[in-house]
Amino acid sequence: MGQRKRVNFYTRLLSISSAFIAVLLAFQLFTYSAPPDPNATAENNSTTKEAGAYAIYSLDIPEQMNFAGETVPVDRYDIKESFDRELLVNTYWQSQTILFLKRANRYFPVIEPILKEHGVPDDFKYLSLIESSFMPRAKSPAGAVGLWQFMKATGKEYGLEITKEVDERYHIEKATVAACKYLKKMHDHYDSWTLAAAAYNAGRTGVNRQLSRQKTGSYYDLLLGEETGRYVFRILAIKEILSNPDHYGFHVKNEDLYHPVKTVDLNIKKGIPDFADFAIQYGTTYKELKNLNPWLREPFLTNSGKKTYTLKLPESARNLVEPIKTVKKDSTEINKG
Repeated sequence: MGQRKRVNFYTRLLSISSAFIAVLLAFQLFTYSAPPDPNATAENNSTTKEAGAYAIYSLDIPEQMNFAGETVPVDRYDIKESFDRELLVNTYWQSQTILFLKRANRYFPVIEPILKEHGVPDDFKYLSLIESSFMPRAKSPAGAVGLWQFMKATGKEYGLEITKEVDERYHIEKATVAACKYLKKMHDHYDSWTLAAAAYNAGRTGVNRQLSRQKTGSYYDLLLGEETGRYVFRILAIKEILSNPDHYGFHVKNEDLYHPVKTVDLNIKKGIPDFADFAIQYGTTYKELKNLNPWLREPFLTNSGKKTYTLKLPESARNLVEPIKTVKKDSTEINKG
C-alpha cells in the first residue's frame, strides 16, 4: 500500500510538471516570432506576426554548394537531408547564430589573411567558428583549447609553445598558422579539403580506417559516427547562413557587431613579475591585458629563456609605447612592424 501511494504521488507530480511545461510551451507559441519565410510575401508575414501565431518554416536547400571549391553532391537525398538538419538547427537556434555573426566580425579579419597567406581555402574560417564558437578561451572536456581547439600533443607537433606560463593554442594568429600547417598536410594526404576537414575532427587514423573499411575515397560516401558525420554539414550550414544572414532572418546592425579591438604591439625580452603592475604601467588593467593575450596563462612571466614575446596592448597605450620605438627600456620595445 505504501509503495502504491509513492507511485501515485510521483505520478501526480509528473502530471503537474508536464502540465506546467505545456503551459510554458503554449506561452512561447503565442509570443515567439520565428524567422520569416523567405518565400512568403511581406503581406503574409505581416499577417502572421500580427496574429501572434507561432510559425516555423521549412527552408529551401541551395541547388548548388561547395566546400573549399569542392562540389557538394546536394542532389543526393542523404546529403540534402544531412545539410537540411544543420541548416534548420542553426537557423532556429537564433541566439547562438546571432552571436556567431557578431563574433565573426571580430575574428574573420584576423583569420582570413593567414589562411590566404598559407594557401588554405577561406571556408576553413567556418571550421574554427564551429570548433570554438569564437570564444578565445574555449576548452573542451577532452582538453582541446583555443579558437582552433588544439590538443596539447598536436599543438606542440605543429610548433606551438605550451608550458605552464605560455600556451600558444590560445594565441589566435599562431594557432591559425598551426591549423594551416595541419590542414595542408591532410590535404596533401587526401587530395581533398573535405576529407582534410573531417580529419581535423576525427584524426587522420580514424578517417583512414573508415575509408579503407568502406572502400571509398569521398567524405560524402562514408557512414560515420554522429559527430564526424555531421561535421562538414555544420560548417556548410554556418557558411550558408553567415553568407546570407538576411535571407535567413538574421538582422544585426553594424553597431551591434563585435568589432576588432584596436591594439598596439609591444615586444618583451625579459620576465614580467606581476602582470597587474605591468598593466597599470601601460594605462590598462590586468583583465584587459589577459583578454588581449589569452595565451599568457599565469599572473606573471618568468621567461628564463629570454625569448621575445609580442604582447598586445589597447590602442590607448600607444602614447606610452611609441616613445620607446628606438630606445630600449627595461628590455621592452615597440614592434616596428
